[in-house]
Parts: sequence; structure tokens; C-alpha cells
Amino acid sequence: MASLTSKWRKKIVTLVDHNIFMYTILTLILFNAVIVGIETYPGVYENNQMLFFTLDRILLWIFTVEIALRMLASNSIKHFFSNGWNWFDFLIVAASHIFVGGQFVTVLRILRVLRVFRTISIVPSLRRLVDALLMTIPALGNIMLLMSIIFYIFAVIGTMLFQNIAPEYFGNLQLSLLTLFQVVTLESWASQVMRPIFEQVWWSWIYFVGFVLVGTFVVFNLFIGVIVNNVEKAENEEKEKEAAAKEAETKDQILKLREEIGELKDMMREKN
Repeated sequence: MASLTSKWRKKIVTLVDHNIFMYTILTLILFNAVIVGIETYPGVYENNQMLFFTLDRILLWIFTVEIALRMLASNSIKHFFSNGWNWFDFLIVAASHIFVGGQFVTVLRILRVLRVFRTISIVPSLRRLVDALLMTIPALGNIMLLMSIIFYIFAVIGTMLFQNIAPEYFGNLQLSLLTLFQVVTLESWASQVMRPIFEQVWWSWIYFVGFVLVGTFVVFNLFIGVIVNNVEKAENEEKEKEAAAKEAETKDQILKLREEIGELKDMMREKN
């Protein structure tokens, strides 16, 4: 019985780890995204509500079976839920079942849109990228502090210099901070903010160019540097995990071979 269960588990593991299985689920997730997008057209949705509901139920049960197979392929339930991405997939599917039963249409539609996020958990490269972004959050604390100091200093200076010239942009500290946020995004900062002030105060360009150089190019490059560094770390950790998993699998195979050899030796002795 144990050997039969082991054989079935091996088949499930082979199925779940196969590329065809991954690409099939990925295709269904994207198909689900297309359906949810089409539903935003009232004329199409109102005339085909039953079709959309049926397709959603079919997709929901396919995703449920997928989660169940991945659970069976895992070493244990605890091992399955030790991965944050598995928690995310499970909660999305479970919540969809709950709200389908409760007929909360708006919440259900939102959950169906959120299923598109499962693309990240399916595709390893996207998963590594998101993991790297999450790893950057603690490291970005110092950069955010530096950026806050720069914003505050320039906002106070801008308020003092241009409060009477452009009160709609630098009338107080809050407006100055909002204006500097627009400037740092490089969204029409020259035509809308700088040039009207430049027409009255010729040296105002020094203030704006200085802030753009410091705020945009220096600080944003720090952000990019931290993210790139963490992407490399995430890739290295993934490779180390894969190597450790292969090593553990090889050790298990060696132990099984030793056990089989021992059993063969015992059988040979009994015959002799």
C-alpha cells in the first residue's frame, strides 16, 4: 500500500513539475484575465452573463485541482504552506469559492482580477524579481530617509524664494512638497513649473536644475542600484536552493540504493 502511494505521489510530482503543466496553468490564468477584461464591456457582459459565469466556475475548479495536486506533490502540508507564494495561490482560490457561494458579485470580480497575479507565482523569473523587490524594502529605508531630507530642504528653500512669485506651487510647505514630487517625476516640470517662475526670476533655473540632478538622477540611481543588487542576491539564493534540493535528492537515491542492495544481499544469504 505504501509503495502504491509512493508511486502515485511520484506521478503527481512528475506532472506538477512538467513544463507543459506550468504553461497550461499560465495559459488558463491569462485566459481568465481576458475574460475579466471583456466583462468590463456592459453590452457584452449583460448579453452573456451565463456564459461568463460558467467559464469562471470551470476555471475556478481547474485552479482548485491544480492547488490540490501541488499539495499532494509536496512533502507535507506544512512544507507546502512554508512557501509564501503557495499561501497566496491558496487564499485566492479559497476566497473565490467563498464569495461565489455568497454571491458577492463585486468582491468576486475583484478576486478574479487578482488571479492574474498568480502569473507571478507560476513563472520562476517573475517570482525571483518580486522576491528581489521585497528584499529591497529594508535596504530602501536609508535611501528614503535621504530623499526625505533632500525634499524637505528644497521645499523650505522653494517656499522662501518663490512663495510670492508662484503661490499656487510654493505657497506653503505642503504645496512645495507636492510641486517637488511633480518635478522629481519629470512630468512637465520645465513648461508648467520652472518657466513661469524663470520669466520673473532668471536665476530660478539653478534651484530647479539642482533639485532634478540631486533628486532624480542621484537618488533614483541609488534605488536602481539596490534593486539590481537584490535581484542578483535572489538569483544566487535560488540557485543555492536548487543545488541543495538536487543534493538532497541524490542522497535519498543513494540511501534507497543501499537499502535495495542490502535487501538483495539478505535474499541471497537466505537462498544459500
